[in-house]
Amino acid sequence: MAGHSKWANIKRQKAVVDAKRGNVFTQLSRAIIVAARNGIPDPAGNFQLRTAIDKAKAAGIPNDNIERAIAKGAGTFNDNSILEEIRYEGYGSGGVAILIEALTDNRNRTAADLRVAFSKNGGNLGETGCVSWMFSQKGVCIVEDVVDEESLLEASLEGNAESYEMIEDETAEVFTEVVNLEKLSQILKDKSFNITDVELRWIPGNQVEVTDPDQAKSLFKLIDTLESLDDVQNVTANFDITENLTYLWG
Repeated sequence: MAGHSKWANIKRQKAVVDAKRGNVFTQLSRAIIVAARNGIPDPAGNFQLRTAIDKAKAAGIPNDNIERAIAKGAGTFNDNSILEEIRYEGYGSGGVAILIEALTDNRNRTAADLRVAFSKNGGNLGETGCVSWMFSQKGVCIVEDVVDEESLLEASLEGNAESYEMIEDETAEVFTEVVNLEKLSQILKDKSFNITDVELRWIPGNQVEVTDPDQAKSLFKLIDTLESLDDVQNVTANFDITENLTYLWG
């Protein structure tokens, strides 16, 4: 899983800024709706829902909004909107592969918005399957305050993790199969590790190294534009930037 740490760090920094955007409430609320719809509407027995609620609370979404989103997913609150989970695929500047996960009540609107975002930022929206073969979905636990890497390794092995990577001082990402994520998260918590986030992530099988500042700016602008769309839940790309270009984000 190594090789994506610089982009992972930038994504994490971006998340702090993105949390200030108005559409974060919409995105997180929709994640709760889908999680409640896909399983039982009780977070105690629905790991996906529990994780979505934790993220919503961390972002400051009021409890009333959270309860209403759960009710929508459970079918006990009807606002006449039906959300679909759709994955879109495309290319950024220099042929960088981009995967977009969306929740939408109007797929035609979403596709049109994405097409405009790509065309205005040096990319193009592709057909289904054009880049998804380059990615595999994994479960990821973000662990902070790691002072004993050997203990983390032992706990990760006990939790059937595939690998881990120290992405910053005392911060690690632990990877596992999607179906094993809840077990891994619980074992790490039982071992007193500080789990700050649990997520499903698409991991690229290969990386495109970006060394040109203009290309990097174009890619960052495209991803920012895509992530600003209400229907977009997550954006993943298969590029890595050289260390001297990290200053370009912001």
